[in-house]
Amino acid sequence: MQSTSTTNHCLTLGFSPCPNDCFIFDALVHSKIDTEGLMFDVVMADVEELNRRAFAGTIDITKLSYHAYAHLTHPYVLLNGGSALGFGVGPLLIARRPIPDLQANVANLRIAIPGKYTTANFLLSLAYPSGKNKIEMLFSDIETAVLSNTVDAGLIIHENRFTYAERGLHKLIDLGEFWEAYANAPIPLGGIVIKRSCSSEVQQKVDRVLRKSVEYAFANPDASRTFVKAHAQEMSEDVMYKHIALYVNEYSVALGTEGRRAVKLLFEKASELGVVTGMKDDIFVN
Repeated sequence: MQSTSTTNHCLTLGFSPCPNDCFIFDALVHSKIDTEGLMFDVVMADVEELNRRAFAGTIDITKLSYHAYAHLTHPYVLLNGGSALGFGVGPLLIARRPIPDLQANVANLRIAIPGKYTTANFLLSLAYPSGKNKIEMLFSDIETAVLSNTVDAGLIIHENRFTYAERGLHKLIDLGEFWEAYANAPIPLGGIVIKRSCSSEVQQKVDRVLRKSVEYAFANPDASRTFVKAHAQEMSEDVMYKHIALYVNEYSVALGTEGRRAVKLLFEKASELGVVTGMKDDIFVN
């Protein structure tokens, strides 16, 4: 679709190659909607790599984990659309076999995590503060690390929640369920942020365009199929669409009151535990 604006503004845009992000951003990056004169230089990377780029300040707009954003509220502000929140979408801690009395034994476990600043790791620390022997690795390598006895347990996210049982692995705890019982709120996993140094006009344009992209994806669910499949690697189409259904929902269109409350609860708990300090109060784009 041709833009109705004559103003050209190119921004670096980071998101992951996961099906949910490709589904959300397809219309925006392939000009299927009016981008209001904005142009985007796309960076596709694993969320922990995107977290690192955000910490380095080298990207204008990016997907990042909410745990990472708790440390980055000064340089970035959170957009209303594109987030991954929900019930039943949390990370899982898995192992080759059940581990009795996990709370008492977790200190002795070597645990693979998908990144220090992932929300998954924050939830693991909240549920099991004595589980400190953690090994960072790419999220897609964690199942194999558990199976090969490289680690005793693994913290899995994304599509791995659909495949671990097929590989003979056991769920020790669903940390999404843990959070839901603890906070009575959906779990905030990842969000989309923009640099505060961008003008208010640009921030609001990006916010509008992102929402239009998500709405287009919902209205035309097959339109993103080629883009999603191109980055889904060995993933089956069934798993691909389960992934999208799990992580893209009404909170992806707009956080709304409930979504904002969930994000604030997560950040309040992070502050209480001393995980982060000095966060800004105005964390949402106007």
